[in-house]
Amino acid sequence: MVRASAAAESAGVPSASLVCEGFVGQAATTAAGLGMPNLPAAAVPGHVDVQSAEELRRNIVAVTVDGVVRSLTETPARPRTVTEPDPSGIVFEGTFDEVNRFFYENEWSDGLPVVPPTGERVQEFLRFTDDAPAEELGVLPPDRRSATVWAVAVNGVMAGCRPEYMPILVALVEAMADPRYGVEHSGNTPGAETLIVLNGPLIKQLGFNYEQGALRDGFQANTSIGRFWRLCLRNLAGFLPHKTDKGTFGNTWRVVLAENEDVLRRIGWTTIAEDQGMAAGNAVTISRYTGGGVIASVFGSSPERIVPYLADALVRQIGWELIFTVGLATGTQKPLLILSPILAETLAKGGLSKGDLKARLFAEACLPAWKFERYIGEWTNLLPGERSLAALARAGKAPAVFGESEEPNRLVPVVCQPDDIMIGVSGDPLRTNAYCFVHNGMLGYPTTKPVRLPRAWPQLLGAARAR
Repeated sequence: MVRASAAAESAGVPSASLVCEGFVGQAATTAAGLGMPNLPAAAVPGHVDVQSAEELRRNIVAVTVDGVVRSLTETPARPRTVTEPDPSGIVFEGTFDEVNRFFYENEWSDGLPVVPPTGERVQEFLRFTDDAPAEELGVLPPDRRSATVWAVAVNGVMAGCRPEYMPILVALVEAMADPRYGVEHSGNTPGAETLIVLNGPLIKQLGFNYEQGALRDGFQANTSIGRFWRLCLRNLAGFLPHKTDKGTFGNTWRVVLAENEDVLRRIGWTTIAEDQGMAAGNAVTISRYTGGGVIASVFGSSPERIVPYLADALVRQIGWELIFTVGLATGTQKPLLILSPILAETLAKGGLSKGDLKARLFAEACLPAWKFERYIGEWTNLLPGERSLAALARAGKAPAVFGESEEPNRLVPVVCQPDDIMIGVSGDPLRTNAYCFVHNGMLGYPTTKPVRLPRAWPQLLGAARAR
C-alpha cells in the first residue's frame, strides 16, 4: 500500500495509506526508503483478521476516517535530515568492546560480537575480487541503499568471513539484488529465512562442510557466510526488527548448505545450480523458506519403500504455503528436499534419475482437495474471491490437475508440476535421513548466480592457504 501511495504522490495525486496498527512503524521506514519520509498514513486499529464486521466498522469510523482526512488535507511535517557517513571513512575509533558497543547501539550488529571492519581488513577482502570497490551490485529495498563491492567487504569482515570468501559474498549480493528473488519481502510476518546453497569446486577449495553436520554451525565457511547474509539484510537492505523486519517469530540466519558433488557425479544426478539452468561450476542459489523439518530413519532398500515416506513428509510440512501453489501466486511454491548421500544412492540404484524422483514425489505428495481449499481460503484470509480448486482450474487460474472433478476427497498435489520440487544431496553419508524445507513462494523465489573468481585466483588462494 505504501509503495502504491508513493507512486500516486509522485504523480501529484494526494494519497492516504491505510495501515494496520502493527505496521505503522514499518510504513514509516518503508516510506523513508522510497524517498518520501513524510508520506501520509492512516492507522487501522488492531488486526482486521480477528475483528468482527461491527468492530472493524467502529474502528474505521472512530480512528481511520480522521486519519484519511488529515492525510488528504494537511501538509505533512518536514522530514528530519539524515547525514550519511562517508562509506570509506572512519566512523569510530576505540577498543574491541567499544567498537562492538557502538555498532550495536547504531543497529549495525546482530547482537553477537562483530569483527571491527578496519580499512586494512576491508582492503584484504577487496584483493579477492576484480570489481572496483565503488561498483554498485544493486540497489536494495526497503532503504534503497546502494550495495557496493566495498559494502560487501565491510559486512564480510564483520561476519567473521575470510577474505577468500569474497567472490561468494559478491555473488550473494548480486542474487539479493535480483528482482526475481524479491528482497523487499524479507521482513514479511511469517519470519521466513533464506537458505544459501553452494555448488562447485569452491566447496572443497574453501573448506565447506558438506557431510555430517550439514546445516549445523561450527564450520567457518558455512557459518560466517550465513551470518553475512543476515548482516547485509540489516545494513544494506535495511531490515531491522521492530521496524521494517516484521517477522512475528522469526528465524535466525542459516548456515550455507554445500552439496555433496562427489555423490551427485557418481550417481549421475545434477546439482541444484544446474537444475536452475547454470553450467557446471561455482554458483550460489538463494531461496526463502518458512521452515522445515527432518525426515528421520528412512527405511527401505528400494524406491517403492522410500518414496512414500518422503512424499508424506512433503505433505505434512506444507500448510498455508499452499497459497503459493494455487491462489496468491500460483506455481511459485518450490519446496526443497535434501537427501543424505546414502538415500540418493539407494534411489539411484533403484533406477531413479532426479527427474524420475520428482515425478514420483509429484504423484504421491497429495492431499484431499477439501483440505487444500481450507488452507488457501477458510483457515487463512489470503485468497480473495473464489476458493474452489475446480472453479479456479476452469477459470485458468490453476493447472488442470486441480480441477479433474468436484469430488472433495479427490487427491491433489502440493505443487503445480514435478520440477517445482527442488532436490539436493548433502549431510552424513551413512545416515538415512532427509530434510524438507517449505518455500515462501514468490516472497523469496529461487535465484542462482555464478561465482566470478578474480584473474589471480590460484595465486591468491595459495597465499590464503599459507597464512
